[in-house]
Amino acid sequence: MSSGIYPIQTPDIPFSKKPDPLRKLMTRVLIGTGANLLAAGMVHAQDGAVEEIIVEDTVGGAYRIDQSSIGKFTEPLLDTPQSVTTISSQLMEDRNVMSLDDALRNVPGITLGAGEFSWQGNNPFIRGFSSRNDMFLDGMRDLGSYARDPFNLESVEVLLGPSSMVFGRGSTGGVINQSTKKPIDQELRRLHVNLGNASTARATVDLNQPLDIGSGTAVRLNLLAHSSDVPGRDTVETERFGIAPSLSTELGSATRLTLSYMHLESDSIPDYGMPWISNRPPRVDMENFYGFDTDYLETEADVFSGILEHEVSRAWSLNAQLRYANYGRRSFITEPQVGPSFSQADAPDSVTVERMIFTGQSDESMLQGQLNLRGDFTTGNVEHALITGIELASEASDPSFGFASQTPYFDYGIPVPATNLANPVAGSYTGITATRLTSDADSDTVAAYLLDTLKFGDGWQLSLGLRWDRFETGYAERRLDVAGLQTSSNRFDTSDSELSYRTALVYKPVENGTLYIGWGTSFNPSAESVSFINSGRGLTIGDVALDPEENESLEFGIKWSLLNDRLLVDGAVFRITKDNARVADPLNPGFNTLAGRQEIKGLSLNMSGGFGDILHFTAGYTRLDDEQRNTIKGTTGRINNVAQNSFSFWLNWATGERFDFGIGTRYMDDRVFGAKLADDYWALDAMMKYQFSDTVTYKLNLTNLTDEYYFDQLHPWHVIPGPGLGAVFAVNFDY
Repeated sequence: MSSGIYPIQTPDIPFSKKPDPLRKLMTRVLIGTGANLLAAGMVHAQDGAVEEIIVEDTVGGAYRIDQSSIGKFTEPLLDTPQSVTTISSQLMEDRNVMSLDDALRNVPGITLGAGEFSWQGNNPFIRGFSSRNDMFLDGMRDLGSYARDPFNLESVEVLLGPSSMVFGRGSTGGVINQSTKKPIDQELRRLHVNLGNASTARATVDLNQPLDIGSGTAVRLNLLAHSSDVPGRDTVETERFGIAPSLSTELGSATRLTLSYMHLESDSIPDYGMPWISNRPPRVDMENFYGFDTDYLETEADVFSGILEHEVSRAWSLNAQLRYANYGRRSFITEPQVGPSFSQADAPDSVTVERMIFTGQSDESMLQGQLNLRGDFTTGNVEHALITGIELASEASDPSFGFASQTPYFDYGIPVPATNLANPVAGSYTGITATRLTSDADSDTVAAYLLDTLKFGDGWQLSLGLRWDRFETGYAERRLDVAGLQTSSNRFDTSDSELSYRTALVYKPVENGTLYIGWGTSFNPSAESVSFINSGRGLTIGDVALDPEENESLEFGIKWSLLNDRLLVDGAVFRITKDNARVADPLNPGFNTLAGRQEIKGLSLNMSGGFGDILHFTAGYTRLDDEQRNTIKGTTGRINNVAQNSFSFWLNWATGERFDFGIGTRYMDDRVFGAKLADDYWALDAMMKYQFSDTVTYKLNLTNLTDEYYFDQLHPWHVIPGPGLGAVFAVNFDY
């Protein structure tokens, strides 16, 4: 932990924006070059030099993925006894996905939470449970809270249901795995340029080149430059820059080494949306922004990875992965709040919006290693697909937190100008903030696991899995008053050892069909996020003395591949139970106790596939029945941020040799956060694509086609509208 303490700070010390000249230059070059090529492509199109287009028929289409990229799953997705939703790179391209949140909006069963100042980044809820700490990159934990972008992703996999047996701590509702692009054995040249409303300018480059310096050697480079506002919102804006080189080579005939690096940084004026008023979103114009134009959020991620694959024999193979990652975050943000004296009945121009300022900075780091051994062998009449391994990880986080506020809810002794609900004025904040807490946490993980899939009889399979985790955390903090004087210091050390289980019985009545019933467990330790801080505004550490929460899931499902493997249909009914959920301890204010029960019962239906080069589609529906109980108070209610019904559909139809049309829709049922309620909504998207030649494609995407005014991300203290009508024109050069 840094020894520098800043008791009284202006917004630019040490939280100043420090633009990186290299990033700015690369952004201008990429977007500028792309714009020039876009113009050149239009001129070329006017010349009428249309080339013959040959499209290869792909069984299952471009939206169906048959094998998980996670090496711990030995079977195809058709035979994996768990609900898995995959989003291919082609689907992300067709739906104009420009962030990980954009991708997750298209997955039924996922809702988005609004991040609080200490946890900006992605905050999805999977099947009703927060999955902020369940983000993975190529099967390894992706610790940081940063602005994730799909420029270097081959696919996104959402594995639904508790998965601690595979991934370790967390994963109550599921996990999100991002599969990165890796070198391949053919040349690839891609430049995709997007220009649209809300000042959208985006360019991505994907280059792959096999090398003659050794057998199976290739390099790949992905680049990103992105700048945009948010359609329908004032002031909010973001810039992102990314670079991701990778190298893959064969070391002899049985060994392959892949090295990769990703740098992704973001600089934005973040959106903290609108205040709740009488437990509902306010009735004001969508563009209203209640922060200051001096607000900012800067994030950086640097991820170094190495993967070594070795075939020991025809039956046995080794996979070793090593990763070092560092994540930085600096923020100065404003949250709007309306006091309890106002209600929905008041005219908006008579309502005063108080503003609470949060400042923060942190650096997270992670060093993680995995060693996995897979064996395919037979004992008697039983075939085994066994995978076993060990994991070691060291994670660290050292955030500091500051405030300025005299709101009705939290008075930190530093006045902040208020504004009007109907006619907010942004302006600049030139006052001070006070650092109130600095902390330093280190977590170490040691784990070992074994998963065996036994195949016997006529189409029967039995999966048995066991994992042991030891998760140790050391946490230290210093608390300060508004004048910067230390008021207290604390240190806590905890150690949790947990066993996680998975078992499933699979029956395949035919080769293309699977029935299964599966059971699994997971656990959530108090320091799951490498911190004991469980409230971003109160800075409480109310979970520090608690044992991990324990979860279990029971799922019955069916998966069927139809129409000569062109269509994959799956459905499941499931129940997830958390019997010792954390609730407020009435005998110890500011601390929690394990006296809650949360239960989600649900149904999911999905299908994906395609018919040659004519039709590609994906659709899904999820029903969640949620209930939480406080066993101390004897009260029951709904679980926060659960949509009881959610639906997503996308269809891409090729009407001729060169034209594609896409249409899709998303539905989200109403959601609660305590007593607060956000209404349900529909959003309609469309796409038109013209393939001018075998190397040049023009594409127009319209998102939220009807300009629906809805609320997308929920938080106990604020609510964020979803993007309005977006129109983005792209020219794609693919060689």
